[in-house]
Amino acid sequence: MNRPLIAGLSPGHVKGIFQRVEEAEVDEMRSLVGKEKEPGWLWHALDHRTGKVLADVFGRRRDEVFVKLKTLLEPYGITSDYTDDWGAYERNLPPAVHRPGKRNTQQIERTHLT
Repeated sequence: MNRPLIAGLSPGHVKGIFQRVEEAEVDEMRSLVGKEKEPGWLWHALDHRTGKVLADVFGRRRDEVFVKLKTLLEPYGITSDYTDDWGAYERNLPPAVHRPGKRNTQQIERTHLT
């Protein structure tokens, strides 16, 4: 996957090189790397219009890992986040931009199947 950030730079340092993205699909996918009792999760975001990967992180299925992904997405200026109904999204995305529901996350869900 493409890594959008230049190593060692924070999102604030690279805002000028990012193209604005209006809508993103965000999801997490379980990965049994290592121990099955302690699965890791790949969290990633796609541009809803183009399907391009915007950012990804790997970690546990916890709010703090999603917050890392959210931080990586800040330079894009996203105005609508499409997610499933998992609680981390509701707790960490402002209601004005959060659009929960499977209807708008079909593209990212398809990437999980391949």
